[in-house]
Amino acid sequence: MKTAIFCRVSSKEQEETGYSLPAQEKFLRDYADKQGLEVAKVFAVSESAAGKVQRKIFIEMVAYVRKHDIPTIIVETTDRLTRNFSDVPTIDLWITENENHQVHLAKEGCVLHNSSRSHEWFMWRVKVATAEYYVRLLSENVKKGQKEKIAQGWIPTKPPIGYKTVGETGHKIHIVDEGVAPLVRKMFELYATGDYSIKKLAKTMFEEGLRSPQGNRLVNSRIHSLLQDPFYIGKIRWNGEVKDGKQEPLISKELFDKVQAMLKSKTTPKYRKHLFLFKGLIKCTECGKSITWETAKGHNYGHCNHYHNCSQKTWAKEPEVEEQLLGVFDNLKIKNSRIVDWLKKALKESHQDEIEYHNSTVGELEARYEAVQKRLDKLYDDKLDEKITPDFYNRKFKQYSE
Repeated sequence: MKTAIFCRVSSKEQEETGYSLPAQEKFLRDYADKQGLEVAKVFAVSESAAGKVQRKIFIEMVAYVRKHDIPTIIVETTDRLTRNFSDVPTIDLWITENENHQVHLAKEGCVLHNSSRSHEWFMWRVKVATAEYYVRLLSENVKKGQKEKIAQGWIPTKPPIGYKTVGETGHKIHIVDEGVAPLVRKMFELYATGDYSIKKLAKTMFEEGLRSPQGNRLVNSRIHSLLQDPFYIGKIRWNGEVKDGKQEPLISKELFDKVQAMLKSKTTPKYRKHLFLFKGLIKCTECGKSITWETAKGHNYGHCNHYHNCSQKTWAKEPEVEEQLLGVFDNLKIKNSRIVDWLKKALKESHQDEIEYHNSTVGELEARYEAVQKRLDKLYDDKLDEKITPDFYNRKFKQYSE
């Protein structure tokens, strides 16, 4: 006779203390063997699954046993099968619609079937109700803890990129991550210039070294979300409300407000594949309208679009225009050495933030490189000591080398 197995791990602590999904599956498979049952399919729900996902898998299991005429379901305990009292009628209906249908509660030593005693049916409902009560009580306590954390000026979740969490459980706070913070500031500053679309900004910041906590590129939607997060100016947004936080601001309110205005502006830059050198800078001498630039046969050309019956039909190559302008720029050369020295000093001071940003970025990249090298060395040592298989070594070496 065939059976379906349903496994569930509801918390991280259970996974860490031996109640993992593989451990449950092994226990239930051993139980099935002792009962002389053949496992047709295993359904599993991990602790990370949302409530809707958990119910979806539960419904899929019931549909599967109905479709394939499987008479038995095996679970570890009542609360592993369901913690929602609304699921009780679904199980009751499936059991009572066929004399052969059974639900085995392996660790409870109980088998529910159509002929079960009234006491067993009563205890089945009591256990589900108790499990549901526990879930609701846990939810209330979590919400209470979150509310208290927010009242103290801290968010009860992980902070956004640019911050890190420190402290013991129950007393954790968020501080600036000096390794990543310069990149986040750079992201806001670049977007505030008005020269970057979200797509271009995501590409630029990836090239600069900004990564997700998993080491991946930040997608456009994530970049957009970070640019809107008031956490970076010392605020906390929770359930649609913005309150004062105790974390150190990463950027000024003026910069944040400028970015918000850019995000809402209808003139926000769009990503362009072709970036022409003189786009919007040169006008036609006859009609006074801007010159249009386009690429043809691998070359960039500028020409008038013939507004107001303009008679100009010349197409000029971009390098030729650049050569003409360079000759004009020679006449603007500053020959007074004192003025040149003053300009150099002023430029250096104005780029001090840029210099500090690049220095910190280089430091962060060097630290990452050193960490990867240590991992590769440890990996190689484990290979020599035969602690790992060659396949595992090759897979990890490829991962760290990318």
